Amino acid sequence: MSKFTHHLFVCCNQRDPTHPRGCCNQDGSDELRNRFKAEIVRRGLKPLVRANQAGCLDQCEFGPTVVIYPQEIWYGNVQLEDVPRIVEETVIQGKILDDLLIDEKLLNTKGGRQLPDNG
Repeated sequence: MSKFTHHLFVCCNQRDPTHPRGCCNQDGSDELRNRFKAEIVRRGLKPLVRANQAGCLDQCEFGPTVVIYPQEIWYGNVQLEDVPRIVEETVIQGKILDDLLIDEKLLNTKGGRQLPDNG
């Protein structure tokens, strides 16, 4: 089998609704991941494109979060209605969706705050 052209990891982590960092899979349904899987099948992209459940991706403030490898594209606040567009424009056409993209400077900063530049 060939390696994946795109491997989507969809955060399916659950937290108490009152947690200050938020939660990517509030109702525990994995509906976002399931929608990606269905869209990939519908477009005939299997087996080269795959969507998997991920535990916490530690980008909670931007959730629901999806990361696409090997391209290293981090999308935040992904909603069910974004799925067809992500598959069409990012996976198929190779375009970055600026309205969903998590700025690289904000990744792993807890709370979405930019880290100070010590350089």
